[in-house]
Amino acid sequence: MNLADNLERASRFHARTPALVLGDEVVTYRELDRQSRGVAGFLAVYGVRPGERVALMLPNTLEFAPLYYGILRVGAIVVPLDPHLTDRDVAYYLTDCRPRLLFVWPSSAAACADAARTAAVDVVVVPAGGLASALHAHASRNGHLSTEGPAPHEDTAPLEDTAPLEDTASFEDTASFEDTVPRDPDDTAAILYTSGATGPPKGAELTHGNLVRNAELVAQDLLELSTDDVVLGALPLFHSFGQTAALHAAVRAGSCLALVSRLDASDVLAAVRNHRVTVLPAVPTLYVALLTHPHRDHADTRSLRVGTSGGSALPVEVLLAFERTFGCVVLEGYGLSETSPVAACNRVDRRRVGSVGPPLPGVDLRIVDDRGNDVDAGELGEIAVRGHNVMKGYWNRPAETAAAIPDGWLRTGDVGRRDEDGFVYLVDRTSDLIVRDGRTVYPREIEEVFYEHPAVLEAAVVGAPSGDTTPEIVALVTLRPGQWAGSDELRTYVTGKVAAHQRPTAVHVVDRLPTSPTGKILKHAITF
Repeated sequence: MNLADNLERASRFHARTPALVLGDEVVTYRELDRQSRGVAGFLAVYGVRPGERVALMLPNTLEFAPLYYGILRVGAIVVPLDPHLTDRDVAYYLTDCRPRLLFVWPSSAAACADAARTAAVDVVVVPAGGLASALHAHASRNGHLSTEGPAPHEDTAPLEDTAPLEDTASFEDTASFEDTVPRDPDDTAAILYTSGATGPPKGAELTHGNLVRNAELVAQDLLELSTDDVVLGALPLFHSFGQTAALHAAVRAGSCLALVSRLDASDVLAAVRNHRVTVLPAVPTLYVALLTHPHRDHADTRSLRVGTSGGSALPVEVLLAFERTFGCVVLEGYGLSETSPVAACNRVDRRRVGSVGPPLPGVDLRIVDDRGNDVDAGELGEIAVRGHNVMKGYWNRPAETAAAIPDGWLRTGDVGRRDEDGFVYLVDRTSDLIVRDGRTVYPREIEEVFYEHPAVLEAAVVGAPSGDTTPEIVALVTLRPGQWAGSDELRTYVTGKVAAHQRPTAVHVVDRLPTSPTGKILKHAITF
């Protein structure tokens, strides 16, 4: 087994089908397969061995996929990193995973330089449209290839205009890599670092078995993808959601991935129109941004047939409004990096609004108390997951792995409940809960009320320290464009709709809320 086998299969059966589009550039499956073999050849000549790590720091570009799958082809482990990391962050990750190589986008090169030197990691700068040239130049400088002969050309042209691997320039001749290294299902394919909200980021080791099965279920069981589908690639590909629900699922089905270089509502609407996008993987903040976009009523989004939402809870009011406005069903799901990432999701023919759906086939999900015992249907507890999607463990952190998976069940840190039909309802993160007057306050329940106010764009409810032992409940709210509401009005509105112990102490209207690169609201980054 190797996750890269999905690309090889797509190349055989869908050679002329577009695999990637970005703007006016198109890469077919045959060309993407050829490019990934060139990357694998470069890595083999460089001396990268199975099980060694190779890091990527690229935005959503045409170069990301061939690098990702090329690394997998030689049996190495992909370590995707946020291209906007600071030099201090880069130093932490490189020191932690010790990759043999780091591929970076030109804008990220400066932040990597000192950290890479300190960690003794070789850096390859990959400019747009210059993947093969960058590999050729790096190999030449480091003595892995004669400098005679031209650098290889870049191919993103239609299939009939591209050259086969053996006919390209000297580097690709030398570095041709025909066979994908077989891996066991429990061999690590990728290391995805957690957000670090509750401590230093940890690298979740996802295996080939984890990712192959998760991509298969997303493509076939959830989205029913075909070669006629165009999947939006706006979520960052360095993140687990973007990788599995967009890249890997599309490759598994032979669908086209329409890349968007930044998570921006205007760019997303343009991509949907220009490429006739049919599948929209997104996070709640993107759904909010699309709903409130000033040109939404004039955007041609008729091609959309299904959207998926994950990363954080999707407010019910946002889901219903999006479906009314865009005529596109939205399937809310649940997962985390440690579960590859999808653990549960609604289906088109089996869903309940407000729920994140039933578990995926082959995935077991329980709601447990603080002693690990099951709670009754409808009662709140921590979500625990077991199945083919659960990570191998945290990279080089056996103690943290044992704490997260004490008995074969991954403790997610998320509070939820499950109904008698098996549908799961996400309530909150355990780290976000507020204890007030001896009673537990779930911020999401208050946030849902804020979203019902016509002027509210986004809301985040957090606990803030006070002069006594009782924390304050503080809400931070952003407003829709052209709308106005004062703090007192919003506080009065919510106070009349929630229980006494849930009433906000203060409401602050702010210009923006801190978000992650995927658009998730970061409550731990809110300061007072």
